[in-house]
Amino acid sequence: MKVTFLGTGTSQGVPVIGCNCEVCLSLDFRDKRLRTSIHLDIQGQSWVVDTGPDFRQQMLREHVQRLDAVIFTHAHRDHTAGLDDVRAYNFLQQMDMPIYGTKPTLDQLRIEYAYAFEKNAPLGLPRLNLHEIDAKPFSIQGIEIIPLPVMHLRMPVLGFRFGNFSYITDANFIPDETLERLKGTEILVLNALQHERHVSHFNLTEALAIAEKINPGKTYLLHMSHKLGLHAAVEKGLPDNVALAYDGLQLDI
Repeated sequence: MKVTFLGTGTSQGVPVIGCNCEVCLSLDFRDKRLRTSIHLDIQGQSWVVDTGPDFRQQMLREHVQRLDAVIFTHAHRDHTAGLDDVRAYNFLQQMDMPIYGTKPTLDQLRIEYAYAFEKNAPLGLPRLNLHEIDAKPFSIQGIEIIPLPVMHLRMPVLGFRFGNFSYITDANFIPDETLERLKGTEILVLNALQHERHVSHFNLTEALAIAEKINPGKTYLLHMSHKLGLHAAVEKGLPDNVALAYDGLQLDI
């Protein structure tokens, strides 16, 4: 399995246009963080988890020529706003795009992309084939995926475990049942928004504590705002088995 981090940033705490903070002015490519999403190349399948506003740019940058499914963590716009651009894959592959999400997520997509579900919709619109999931394990093309339910303040969000790779974004609480599902994971991806406490996201200290509790071989942090600081500076203070992810990072698992 190959995992590509399409984006590692967030709309939370986005600076105003013209911001002169050190992250915005940085020349380090690792500080240029598009909205959080990953691509998985797994057993011949090409999947993405979430399609944020930067989806088209990310897929072009990584030369992703085929897309077999989209899996959503939740319905916030910074994770769904690029879905319209699957229409290019509809055209190239001559197929409706399988979309996996919880009922609240799919209901929200039906509202935001109502034009895609109209009867006798004109050609060229995105074609979406919705599949409802919940906390139970499910399969795509025979490949098992284990949902990882977490809380984003009062909003349920799903992370996902693919073999020994576990991915969690937009969380500030992980219940005991999900911690059980994370046992034995070798690579953990976890959100770490900033240094200060936040109402609905783990901050850096909280993310490090969760990583220590789960104790994977390696933890990568993402969903970072500019308030977290410069990539190079933050990494100097991290444990040896924890690193900041960055846009374009690839893992062979």
